[in-house]
Order: sequence, then C-alpha cells, then structure tokens
Amino acid sequence: MSSAKRPGTPQPGSHVADSHDLIRVHGARENNLKDVSIDLPKRRLTVFTGVSGSGKSSLVFNTIAAESQRLINETYSAFVQGFMPTLARPEVDVLDGLTTAIIVDQQRMGADPRSTVGTATDVNAMLRILFSRLGDPHIGPPSAYSFNTASVRASGAITVERGSKKAVKATFQRTGGMCTNCEGRGTVSDIDLTQLYDDSKSLAEGAFTIPGWKSDSQWTVQVYAQSGFVDPDKPIREYTDQELRDFLYGEPVKVKVNGVNLTYEGLIPKIQKSFLSKDKEAMQPHIRAFVERAVTFTTCPECEGTRLSEGARSSRIGKISIADACAMEIRDLADWVRELAEPSVAPLLTALRDTLDSFVEIGLGYLSLDRPAGTLSGGEAQRVKMIRHLGSSLTDTTYVFDEPTVGLHPHDIQRMNDLLLRLRDKGNTVLVVEHKPEAIAIADHVVDLGPGAGTQGGTVCFEGTVAELRGSDTVTGRHLDDRAVLKESVRKPTGALEIRDARTHNLQGVDVDVPLGVLCVVTGVAGSGKSSLMHGSVPAGADVVSVDQSPIKGSRRSNPATYTGLLDPIRKAFAKANGVKPALFSANSEGACPTCSGAGVIYTDLAMMAGVATPCEDCEGKRFQPAVLEYRFGGRDISEVLAMSVDRAEEFFGAGEARTPAAHKILQRLSDVGLGYLTLGQPLTTLSGGERQRLKLATHMGEKGGVYVLDEPTTGLHLADVEQLLGLLDRLVDAGKSVIVIEHHQAVMAHADWIIDLGPGAGHDGGRIVFEGTPADLVADRSTLTGEHLAAYVGA
Repeated sequence: MSSAKRPGTPQPGSHVADSHDLIRVHGARENNLKDVSIDLPKRRLTVFTGVSGSGKSSLVFNTIAAESQRLINETYSAFVQGFMPTLARPEVDVLDGLTTAIIVDQQRMGADPRSTVGTATDVNAMLRILFSRLGDPHIGPPSAYSFNTASVRASGAITVERGSKKAVKATFQRTGGMCTNCEGRGTVSDIDLTQLYDDSKSLAEGAFTIPGWKSDSQWTVQVYAQSGFVDPDKPIREYTDQELRDFLYGEPVKVKVNGVNLTYEGLIPKIQKSFLSKDKEAMQPHIRAFVERAVTFTTCPECEGTRLSEGARSSRIGKISIADACAMEIRDLADWVRELAEPSVAPLLTALRDTLDSFVEIGLGYLSLDRPAGTLSGGEAQRVKMIRHLGSSLTDTTYVFDEPTVGLHPHDIQRMNDLLLRLRDKGNTVLVVEHKPEAIAIADHVVDLGPGAGTQGGTVCFEGTVAELRGSDTVTGRHLDDRAVLKESVRKPTGALEIRDARTHNLQGVDVDVPLGVLCVVTGVAGSGKSSLMHGSVPAGADVVSVDQSPIKGSRRSNPATYTGLLDPIRKAFAKANGVKPALFSANSEGACPTCSGAGVIYTDLAMMAGVATPCEDCEGKRFQPAVLEYRFGGRDISEVLAMSVDRAEEFFGAGEARTPAAHKILQRLSDVGLGYLTLGQPLTTLSGGERQRLKLATHMGEKGGVYVLDEPTTGLHLADVEQLLGLLDRLVDAGKSVIVIEHHQAVMAHADWIIDLGPGAGHDGGRIVFEGTPADLVADRSTLTGEHLAAYVGA
C-alpha cells in the first residue's frame, strides 16, 4: 500500500481538508477486474503496469477516469447532458477523493477528409482571425479563409411572423474559403470505369464487377436494367452516346421496378455516394480493396492541394498566404509568427505563439498544419491532444495517459518524461498506463496488475516504489531489467524490395534495397519518415501485407470469432452435422433470439442518463433461439463453443469428432500471437489496445503475401509479451516470409537481421537513410542517435 496518509485522520494542527490526499478505489469489477481495492496518492506520478489484457485500462480509464467524467457531466442541466456522451456508473463499490480527470488517450483522430492538424488543435481558427485582420487584400471575415466554409449567396422574400405577417425582401451573403472544385478536400477523385463493369457484356449477362452487385437478384442492378434508359440485353460498349450519358451520369429520377417505386441515378454519382463518401478504414477488406482499385485520388488542379479558394490564397501578410503558413513545418511557422509585431492583435499573437511553441516542445515541430488528422499515428495523435494542457494553469487535476511513449524513439522518451513530471510538479495527479522501463523508472508509485491476462488477470500483484518493484517476484519485476542481446549470427537475405526515388512527405529522394527473407527493422526518431517509406513508397504489386496502426472497427456484436472469420467454418460444421442452414448459427442472422435480436442483452435508452443493459430473460444471455441450442456438434451447442477460450477451442476443433481443420488453423494463429486466453464470443469493445493489435496481426497472418510490414507491433505489449512477439516474428521468417518492422523498441532492434535507420532528425531534417547494416554494425558504429541508444541498451 501507498505510504500516503489515510483520509479522515488529519495530523495534529492540520486542517481537515488536507487529509483528502488519496484516491480510494474499493471493489472495482469492470471487465476482468476481480474486486480490486487500492489507494492512490494524489499529486504524484503513478504508473500502472502489467501484461497486455491484465486490467490496467479497466481500472484507470473505465473506472477512475470514467466515474470522474460522469460526476462532472451530472453537474450540468439535463438539457446540456442530452448533448453529451452518456456514461454508466462503473462496477465499483467505493470511489473517493476523485478530482477532475483529463483523459489523453491513443484514440486516432477522425479520418474525415476535411480534418487537419490545424483544425483539430484550433490553430487554424487563430490563423484565420489573424489573416482576416492583417491580410492584404482584405477579403472578408475569418470564414473567408476557411476551407470548410462554402461561399453562399441568396435573395428572395421571407415572411416575418411578428404581429401581422409581412413579406420582407432579404438578401444573404457569406464569403467562404472553400475551393469549389475539390470542396475543401485538396484532392479530386477519378473513377476507373474498367473496374466497375465489363463493357463486352450486357447488364443481363452480369456486366457489373462491383462487389455485391449481382444481376439476377440485386435491387440496385434491377434499377439499371429496368429503368428504360438503357437496353439490358445490349453490351455496354454498343450503347449510344445518350445511353452512356444516362447510364453514367443520369440525374436522380423515380422509376418503377417490379411494381415498386425506386430511384434511378447514374453509375458515377451512385458509386460516389455508396463508396466515396464513407471512411475507407471502416469498410470491409474486400470493399476497401475495390475502392483502392477503382478510385484514384489526385491533387486538385485548381487549389493545388491547399483546399482554399483563389481569394483566400491571394490575401497575404508580408509574402505569406494562409496556405503557405499551413504548409510550413510548425517550428518554422512559430519563427514567422514570432517576427510579427502588431499591437492591435497582440493577445492573438501571444496565444498563437504559445500553442505553436507547445508543438515544438512536445516533439511535433516537424508536422505541418495542413497534415490530414487521419494520417497521424496513435502516438502523434496522443501528443497533439496533450498540447492544449501543457500551458494550462489548472492544478489539482488528474491527468490520465495511455502509453504516452508510443511511437517515440528512445531519444524522445526523455522529453516526454520531463513533460509528465512537469504536470505532476504543478500539483496534479498523473496516472500513466505504460510498459517502457524508461517511463516506469520516473514513477513515484507503481501499481502492477496481473498476474496474467484476461480471466487470469484483474488483481493487484504489487504496489509501491520502482525500487521495491525490482525486488518483487511479479512478472513486471522480473522483466524490468531484461535486456535483449545482439544475435551472434544473422540470416542472409534471399532478395530485395527495391524502393527508388521515394519522395512521400519528407523523404528526400530515398533509394534503398530492403532485404527479403530476413527480419528487417526500419527505425529512426519520430517524424523521420519511416511510415512514409514503408507505407507510402513500396512499389505496387510487391505482394506486401501491411499491418498498420489503424484501429479495429467493430460494434459490441463483433467478437474474435466474427472478426477473424473463425465463425464461418464453425457454422458450416454445425450445419453439416445437423443437416440445417449455417445461418441458424449466427446471432446476427436467422438463429438470433427474437427478443434481444441476438445481442444477449436488452438495452433501455434513458435519454441523458446512461442506458441500462439487462440480460435477455428468454435466451439468458446466450443470444440464440432455444431451438438452435438443441443442435450439437462434438457434444456442444453453439453458445458453449462461443464461451470457450481460444486454447480450449483449439483442442476441441483439433481432434476427435469435432475436428475442423479450417477453424483449427485460425485458432492456432490466435494462440501464436498470445491470445489463447480470449473467449471466442468476447465483444471487441472490451479488448485492450495490445489485444486488438495482435488480433489484427493474427488475421493478416492468414493472408497470402510474401512480405509482412508491421507498424510498431510492440504497442501495448508488456516486456514479457515482447519476447513472445519476437518468437512469432522468427517463426514467420523461418517459414519463408519476409518481415519488415517499423519499430523503436530496442529489444526488436537487437533481434533484427538488418536495420535501416532514417534521420538524422524529424521533418525536413529527416527523410534520409543514415545507416544500413546489422545491429552489431550499428552498435559498433554509434554514428546515429539510434546507434547510441542501442549500444547503451545492450551494454556495449
């Protein structure tokens, strides 16, 4: 237990208010927590450790931070609460001594095409005001410099219902800064018609090659075939000009199909609405692959990718337009703003300077304000969210961080540590979920959860100082001083992936041969160009399977069985054994309990209060109709199979009468990535960040591809889990695959066969290759920042 004084026992002569120096958590049962009771010291830096899935996020985010936010929301009126996210009270007996919680998590920023670093941090808003006051020529209010605001003009009669009704002539005008050609997106899309249909066929012969468009029964296809605008039996290449125009660009009109009124519109606008208006990352893999094939995005020729109208680009302060300012690296923009001296906007310039300096201080000076928010990594997004808190005058606040060192090179971690300590020294409580030994080392207080993951976790194994943790017999204590050693011999490459003249983002004409048939690590400081090289510059058709940091999309109905495709062979096996349809064994289809629609619980919406979920009384939470549960396979019903752990299911489907090779193969991959403890039916929404990353890796391992590109696979992994990951990477390479890892973790670097180091700095100071060779050569050379840190890590 912490050495902090207990509340309610003030020292002689002290004020009773000074006794509340602990956050008390008693009986926490969120997710896998097992009646956790713990006292956390306030105004200290507490680090939570433990293997991935041990319950760290359940305790810190889902219990302490969630209850703090819920209590603050309850201070607002019911009207205001109706616009806020509804939060349920966590499963906990006592939560005392809470302060206002500010959560800085790793949730990626929205992938909206109009969201940029500038709009997400309010810097664009300040720049727009600055240009509307000082820009020459003056073109209008701040909205005239906004690429999210379209120009509007209207005139006509309006009726004013005040006293006697009276028609009044009115005109309205608003000047916006949006480029009319690309509508503020900076890119325009061009659709490859050959990917939409085979013009040698007629519609009746199944000309469409769009996923899900089948000519015999699909309503969308029937609308085109029976619209009367085209002949369904004539090959598309024989259409007249008018027919082709109606087919591709026709305006929306009502048509009758099989006696039903439906809307017909041209194929191009239909595709734009159906596919291009949606977030590509949220699409199913086969739909996303179709969009990537069929649609090419090119820089808008009118605004040259700036998203802004000609008027907004013409207005300047000195020689700089707002488009130029947003395209600069933030550290250069900060220098330019510092040179402006205009008393009329002095408060605005001060606020703008402070915000831009915060970017530089937190190590993001290499970004530009026009960088799309969706392209930021999890670590970059988290640091962008930190910016508004750095200069804050708030004290006695609880700051909650989720692995703030993610995406940081060892060189950058010290700077992040300094920021966390500065927040604490201002009198704030800082709670950090972390795995890196360098970050754990600065803690005043450590809480270690475990001992295992999932059902084997959820208890407090240790709490105390870092020195006491080192001497403890917990998994974290035993691994805290682990250091990987350089391999005595490295594998020889079997070929090379050639990248030539790479110029994505900050890359400066990079030529590199990435060795194949080995474990290759691409490293360098944050912002040096690693992801640009491996995700943005790999030649097309290189047989590459890319596992990036984009989050898993899935509702509470999604689970490991549905996400990995495991449920398909299981359903087929149940159907074949019982002589019925596979759809009966899906809780999202025919077999679903009609009362809860297969959710297993009944949700009651309580408006501005948190909704209540109660187990379904008819199916008792099993999600299936009673008749479906009568069908058995290997002596188990479908709900019992979904309640199995991966390890138990691997045994079940691996031998005996329930042997199902297709299911067993997927379960083996889940076990290989260390997820053997997960239950097949566990909702994806309850998985930790590290578990989701490994679930995605297990899914991609089943894809046909010779080259795997992994983007920081150690994210969310405990020191003990990293060993298992290295074993998995070795197995992939030994099986004939090529593995390329973008990584900062020194254990992965030391284990590599080949290292490519980018730098020497970030942004325009990076984008070059500063070292290529084996880890031993890098340590001996010590010519780069990575070399120095790796040498210190392995004790060379």
